[in-house]
Amino acid sequence: MCLQCLLWGGAADAAEFVVVVSARNPVSSLRADQVAAIFLGQSGRFPGGAEAVALDLPVGSALRDDFYTTVAARTPALMKAYWTKMVFTGRGHPPRELASSAAARKLVADNPAMIAYIDKSALDASVKAIQVTP
Repeated sequence: MCLQCLLWGGAADAAEFVVVVSARNPVSSLRADQVAAIFLGQSGRFPGGAEAVALDLPVGSALRDDFYTTVAARTPALMKAYWTKMVFTGRGHPPRELASSAAARKLVADNPAMIAYIDKSALDASVKAIQVTP
């Protein structure tokens, strides 16, 4: 399935998620590899140098699985193995998990350094959906 189809709801069976930052964050678009690097703990900065802090949804949520499959090309099993290795070797920790899209949206809205993916239906004016390009 194509990146744009999943990100912008082009496929009927795909979860509709959007990647969001605070409305006060100047970032308006990122490449998928830049988003993946932030969420995989490989980069802690937005382009331009500002701090980037990723927020996750719970393990097992369909939205989380779709996000990582689409943006990072990793299945839930690969993500579990990745973070197990990163934590074991002391090279990183997974992003903070929040219970829902609404909780993620609230934290992102309050902090320009945060980035999250949320259900498209949870989008409001407190956050800005960024364009994710291949």
